[in-house]
Amino acid sequence: MTYVGGNKEPGCIFCIAAETTDQRGHLVLVQQPAIIMLNKFPYASGHLMVAPRRHVARLSDLSREEFHVLMEALHRTTGLLAEAFHPEGMNLGMNLGAAGGAGVADHLHWHIVPRWVGDTNFMPMLADVRVMPEHLEATYARLQPLVAASV
Repeated sequence: MTYVGGNKEPGCIFCIAAETTDQRGHLVLVQQPAIIMLNKFPYASGHLMVAPRRHVARLSDLSREEFHVLMEALHRTTGLLAEAFHPEGMNLGMNLGAAGGAGVADHLHWHIVPRWVGDTNFMPMLADVRVMPEHLEATYARLQPLVAASV
């Protein structure tokens, strides 16, 4: 209902995540050197997002060092998702700008979505509804120990 009702936090979710002390409440797994957090409105169980700590909208705004840190975070995150969820595949991508479909257009971020053969069902087609087999808190609890051990 939070998603449907539009009761979203004001401000940039990634900047808030970078400064939060309530990591579990904001579903943040890592704050340094990149932000890794669960998507509160996931496409599939285990849907994570990776973002730079610095508020930038374009890839070209990143320094070379920031870019390399983010690539390492993406590399590590795909490995952690593979270990935790054993997906048969993954979607890894980003939407740049509002016209490109970004929900948060002014802070670039990647989506990493674990996928399984046949992981969609009739609900999205008939009712425009997604069914998540695992609650976000259970996903967080599954991933947090693996992330903590890898940092």
